[in-house]
Amino acid sequence: MEIYTAMRHFADSWGLLAMTLFFLGALFFTLRPGSKKAADQAAQIPLKDD
Repeated sequence: MEIYTAMRHFADSWGLLAMTLFFLGALFFTLRPGSKKAADQAAQIPLKDD
């Protein structure tokens, strides 16, 4: 088996799974309970005076 074919099979199976898990983790991190306060604080950082 060529290296390209092996890497393509890996990306088709495990790569898709890894990207899906990353997406779900990022979605959970964003929508978790209590994250609104932290997001609001982070959004105000550029507007604060020195």
